[in-house]
Amino acid sequence: MTKQISDIASLLDTASPALTLDEVDGVARDVFGLTGRISELAGERDRNFHLQVGDEHYVLKVSNPAESREVIDFQTRALLHIAQVNPNLPVPRLVPTRAGAAEWVLALENETPRIVRVLSFLQGVPFHRVSAGPALRRNLGAETARLDLAMRGFFHPAAGHELMWDLKHASRVRDLLVHVQDRARRTLAQGYLDTFEAHALPKLPRLRAQVIHNDLNPHNVLVSPDDHSRIAGIIDFGDMVHAPLINNLAVAAAYQLRSGSHPLETAAEMISAYHCVLPLEPEELDILFDLIMTRMVLTVAISGWRAARYPENATYILRNSPQAWAGLARCSELSRTDAQIYLRRACQTERSI
Repeated sequence: MTKQISDIASLLDTASPALTLDEVDGVARDVFGLTGRISELAGERDRNFHLQVGDEHYVLKVSNPAESREVIDFQTRALLHIAQVNPNLPVPRLVPTRAGAAEWVLALENETPRIVRVLSFLQGVPFHRVSAGPALRRNLGAETARLDLAMRGFFHPAAGHELMWDLKHASRVRDLLVHVQDRARRTLAQGYLDTFEAHALPKLPRLRAQVIHNDLNPHNVLVSPDDHSRIAGIIDFGDMVHAPLINNLAVAAAYQLRSGSHPLETAAEMISAYHCVLPLEPEELDILFDLIMTRMVLTVAISGWRAARYPENATYILRNSPQAWAGLARCSELSRTDAQIYLRRACQTERSI
């Protein structure tokens, strides 16, 4: 592994120390004034716990010790900003401590201090558990655009931190593809990285940029249990970064590739709805297909590497890899020019939402 990728990967490569449920119960009760039933949730970097207090539900997040205090403050301030700018967006709300603070420092003996936050637990069905139709994909596109609009005026000193999942740094995962045992698959992923470097990477610095969510995968989107066409929640802002705006749409669209008459049909439903709320610029549309493919390469490369290092958590880490490999294979049938034309036409024909 090169030094560059090693530096960015340090956070993903640092396991968060375990906490007992009694320890978490004490923090919830004494610091946040919340007493209820506690259970641990899965997480990639942090320790996350579900807390039920009567009919109310919360998530108690304990940060990874490798996460910088500035980056955590960045995430906290972003959620506070969204709540102020567009309180109707279905994102978590921070629950203050008994002293009125948004964060609290957990300092256990012989351990690096960690930041604790409590957020509202949004009710809904994870996107990947429902049979998504065109209406749901269009609503996801519209909500993604509204979230981007809400984040448009947000700034923070830590927004430029380096993150392994940032598409700007996609070239740095080449070394991780060694964990892909299938030669044909490895060649396919390498080819998409070549295309990214040739066509997308040189254009990224000239595009609109802002803070973006950067991880709208189907596990971070909740659907209304009563109406499977409505988005009930967007969660997990842990991968936020300052990046080209188009990257956020590319990340979300990479998880919306499903079987259809055209390899990009289902993703285009989401993309065209986004375009109706927040119009895309021609230069952004030109490289959108490249970025979608590159996000799927990041998924298979990073997940494969991390699963090899943490086999006990492999099921969670690899949860998005099968869909990514399927999308890469299906889209390999398209030429880059055909993909560009298809997405441009989709954005020209979609009606306003």
